[in-house]
Amino acid sequence: MTALVFAAALAAGASRAAAAAEVKVLTAGAFKQVLLALLPELEKQAGGKVTLDNDTVGALTKRIEGGESFDLAVLAPAALENLTGKGKIAPATSTKLARVGVGVVVKEGAPKPDIASVEAFKKALLAAKSIAYIDPAAGGSSGIYVAGLLEKLGIAGEVKAKSKLIHGGAVAEHIAKGEAELGIHQISEILPVKGITLVGPLPAEIQNYTVYAAGLGAQTKVPDAAKAVLTVLSGPAAADVLKSKGMERP
Repeated sequence: MTALVFAAALAAGASRAAAAAEVKVLTAGAFKQVLLALLPELEKQAGGKVTLDNDTVGALTKRIEGGESFDLAVLAPAALENLTGKGKIAPATSTKLARVGVGVVVKEGAPKPDIASVEAFKKALLAAKSIAYIDPAAGGSSGIYVAGLLEKLGIAGEVKAKSKLIHGGAVAEHIAKGEAELGIHQISEILPVKGITLVGPLPAEIQNYTVYAAGLGAQTKVPDAAKAVLTVLSGPAAADVLKSKGMERP
């Protein structure tokens, strides 16, 4: 009987260890590169495997609302606040991590258009044969902003006729393949792609920063490991990585 009890205790301990060995992180696209760069440190501090699942803020929000299990979510602060109110994110765990601006990208070797001013940027869009950006309907932060910006600049109609809407992933990859002449996306999504050139950020007057924050899943079974991941992301170890990926602290 003693042996059976001891074996059961060992099995329970092993089960708990297995559960603690994996932290599932749902992350919006622009923050994925930071997580990948920090993955070894994240796993070291979490004491086990950290898996990453990437999608747009809108898509991840719907998945979480639909009941998908996860341990940590990296989304826009407003999305986290909404999910906290719905009991999906643990209260008082939302932590702002970084912000990233929007930039313009062309294929490597192609002429770099002038985007130094709002008027120059507008002319560059009108002169481009084709333009790629995230489909606003997909829920991506940059796509929603770009669609509104085109309306604000009064050129939505002209640009729409030659737009290639990207439903997810990096816009720059489509530029590298020659599927569009000019792309607009968050800078952290542009920098990792080969075969492209970052023309630069949008002019300050029309720049838009997306802030990313992380919160623990309300139903996480590995809260300590998830907190360890969040501590790394919000701590000094992430500062240089954020900068290298085109991000900065909010």
